[in-house]
Amino acid sequence: MAKYKLEFKKTASKELNSLPSKEIKKILKSIDQLIDNPRPSNSKKLSASESYRIRVGDYRILYEIKEQILIIYIIKVAHRKDVYRA
Repeated sequence: MAKYKLEFKKTASKELNSLPSKEIKKILKSIDQLIDNPRPSNSKKLSASESYRIRVGDYRILYEIKEQILIIYIIKVAHRKDVYRA
């Protein structure tokens, strides 16, 4: 299987950098694993969109998979209480 590339939405990158460093390490490890397997067993497809979600402790990573161009686009990284707010 081909490896995917990662792209971060500008706001997702800012959200990630604002988190505690201990949490950033865990989240980046989970994001790196998406390169080989964009749909891990702990991922969930969101019903109202083409996005997926993975949980990392109390934090959520929302992302989209662009199959044709092999890109995983990280949309949002936030605490579970804030992640689904617009």
